[in-house]
Amino acid sequence: MTDPAPADSAMRRALARARDGKTLDVTEATVLLGARGEHLSTLLAHAGRVRDAGLAHAGRPGVITYSRNVFIPLTRLCRDRCGYCTFATAPHKLPSEFLGPDEVLEIARQGAALGCKEALFTLGDRPEDRWHQAREWLDAHGYDDTLSYVRAMAIRVLEETGLLPHLNPGVLTWQDFQRLKPVAASMGMMLETTSRRLFEEKGQAHYGSPDKDPAVRLRVLEDAGRTNVPFTTGILIGIGEAVTDRAESIFAIRRVAREYGGVQEVIVQNFRAKPDTAMRGMPDADLEELAATIAVARLVLGPRARIQAPPNLIGSEYELMIRAGIDDWGGVSPVTPDHVSPEHPWPQIDVLTERTAGAGFTMRERLTVYPEYVLAGEPWLDPRVAGHVAALADPETGLAREDAVVVGRPWQEPDGGHAAAGRTDLHVAVDTEGRSADRRDDFDHVYGDWDALRERAAAVRGESAVSGDVRQALRRAESDPAGLTDDEALTLLGLAGDPSGAGADDAALDELCRIADGLRREAVGDDVTYVVNRNINFTNVCYTGCRFCAFAQRRTDADAYTLSLDQVADRAHEAWLAGATEVCMQGGIHPDLPGTAYFDIARAVKERVPGIHVHAFSPMEVINGAGRTNLSIEEWLHAAREAGVDSLPGTAAEILDDDVRWVLTKGKLPAREWVEVITTAHRVGIPTTSTMMYGHVDTHAHWVRHIRLIRQIQEETGGFSEFVLLPFVHHSAPIYLAGVARPGPTARENRAVHALARIMLHGAIGNIQCSWVKLRDDLCRSVLQGGVNDLGGTLMEETISRMAGSENGSYKTISEIAAMVAPTGRPLRQRLTGYGEPDAERRAAAAASDGVCQSVRRTLPLIGTAEGA
Repeated sequence: MTDPAPADSAMRRALARARDGKTLDVTEATVLLGARGEHLSTLLAHAGRVRDAGLAHAGRPGVITYSRNVFIPLTRLCRDRCGYCTFATAPHKLPSEFLGPDEVLEIARQGAALGCKEALFTLGDRPEDRWHQAREWLDAHGYDDTLSYVRAMAIRVLEETGLLPHLNPGVLTWQDFQRLKPVAASMGMMLETTSRRLFEEKGQAHYGSPDKDPAVRLRVLEDAGRTNVPFTTGILIGIGEAVTDRAESIFAIRRVAREYGGVQEVIVQNFRAKPDTAMRGMPDADLEELAATIAVARLVLGPRARIQAPPNLIGSEYELMIRAGIDDWGGVSPVTPDHVSPEHPWPQIDVLTERTAGAGFTMRERLTVYPEYVLAGEPWLDPRVAGHVAALADPETGLAREDAVVVGRPWQEPDGGHAAAGRTDLHVAVDTEGRSADRRDDFDHVYGDWDALRERAAAVRGESAVSGDVRQALRRAESDPAGLTDDEALTLLGLAGDPSGAGADDAALDELCRIADGLRREAVGDDVTYVVNRNINFTNVCYTGCRFCAFAQRRTDADAYTLSLDQVADRAHEAWLAGATEVCMQGGIHPDLPGTAYFDIARAVKERVPGIHVHAFSPMEVINGAGRTNLSIEEWLHAAREAGVDSLPGTAAEILDDDVRWVLTKGKLPAREWVEVITTAHRVGIPTTSTMMYGHVDTHAHWVRHIRLIRQIQEETGGFSEFVLLPFVHHSAPIYLAGVARPGPTARENRAVHALARIMLHGAIGNIQCSWVKLRDDLCRSVLQGGVNDLGGTLMEETISRMAGSENGSYKTISEIAAMVAPTGRPLRQRLTGYGEPDAERRAAAAASDGVCQSVRRTLPLIGTAEGA
């Protein structure tokens, strides 16, 4: 596509801004992409200075890196039909649909013998979706899908050769990243372009290729960042895109890099026409055009970005690319050809070193994972591959060790995990001593870029409030609650007014609560129920990066802890002696927990206390466990049930809208995966609760859609026992401390949303629960008079909300619950997890302990001393 040359005046203005270090916008970047001649020389000089500053900051001034690798083309079959690709082919043109394990290992061994440290796995996207031969090969060899084979071969390469896998399997889901991160030091996928025209118009480069949808590919980049995977991406120029498309693609990569920090490298690659392709007649991308694009990428992405140009596609113009601002040559293999561009052989490493030195730079070998991520360690490196990386990395620089011996090392589950460590008394100390500090010392960067989050949060909050007929909405709520429309639901939530109370209609809000309470009486009667239970949070070590969570700690933080299996079982037994019928167990996503950890925990409790109900493991933990054991979600849930899990908490839901979720959390599971875990659990016969955490960066519209989705799932599966409303506790939540979230919902909003939940879920979910941990006693009484029938449990220990700053304690005795409920005049009834009746023995044990074991009770100070008497 031919673009008009930019005006000279616009070029000079943009160059001046680049010279002065000003932030460029898309329009200015587009202008600079057209620089040629003298203007190009000026542009390259500005970009080179930015690159040099970044290298100096990284502690390696004047160093251009490369990775010595082998190229493993695991399969050349692909479901896509890109117009420029000769890598993808048809089954009849191949001796086998996939390289066999022996072939993979032979390539890797050859590389190891020549000092290579990276095994670059390249393959087509999900070939089994298009080619039945691929599906048959996988079935015959015992693999569920291509990614299962990738995972297995990556482990074999790690164990038998010591090379570090870099995986390029194409488009991955969030869940795929969970499966593959434990076997790879890094991964990658080219963005190529954000041009929708090339994807949607017949005859264009990406037409007919489902995996080349720019929105899909950007989501992959985001998911890589969310799961803390060091990720290589880049753009491909000269495939028919407009110059503006190039600029927008660079800015799209910058946005993801800023927000998640996971883009370790950006490749700027030039199109080279290939015979026997639909685009064989297109001209190659001009090398000055490539240099201008590299320079603009450097200026836009900044000094800390790592930018690469493939050295086998640039002819002899090494110096030009160095002047343009690259600081890396990418993977260069002394063993294998570039299977994507086999007509362009790699330069010899000695020649590349010489040409780099001729431009005034030193070439140094790096690993497939960039030095910054090597030195950072967790959460970027999974413990299963961290040892393999450490064996090859210089601990001071993060670059490849020159004396490293490349040999196979065992790939295994981390040791430890179940060993007691850290502040294991936090469950009681949090009430007496509190947390060590209000925030982690990596607060400024571990959650991503706060400025980028503020921009995203502002977009999420952009929905306008609905102002409808209040009387009509109230009439519908009372006469036809299931028929309440979204707009009517929003009108009813609007009765709470804004956070300052402006616009509130207290009389109508009272009427809403009266209607909800009538429906509560109709559905479940007047009993206020509770369960005698104990929360056991077996670890708070977690690197998921939830921005609302004040519970998660790094393993080195003062408040970090992990319980041993014996400690978990001891606490369950202690709860049983106090009359508990349930333990609720959840924890952080600890990188050292073995793949069987959740099964081990459930089994340890059941072995010690066979009669207790194990209500355990959120959907996030299910996904984590399935990924670590390489089981499907359904297989994992069957195994969990066999180990003793009786039901799942439906936590980790927060708000089931990904626009909200990606502000709230860096790496927690997307809404779709939450729904998949929950519905699969229901299908295999494991009941769950359902939850909503609200009042942070969300809007009333998000609440309505969330509740609507919960009802839809219940109508399909019938597996929810209750709906639990969890108001956001802000005090120590990182997202509040950063000024992104508001300080939780107002009291009126709490009343309105509890009432609305009762109305919208009427006839589907009978039990609506409030959280006494997060609400004051008087507010609990208010919502009990507005649709709520359940108060949850005595808990015995509640660390998660207390770490966030909740001031309502870590447990409530039965007497305290009774005192809270008494002013409502409603009867109080102890229940089981499934809302049945506990037997006489359990009720008697609970009455004797008042529902809370002695070890967690606060000790009252003595009044007076001998000295003062």
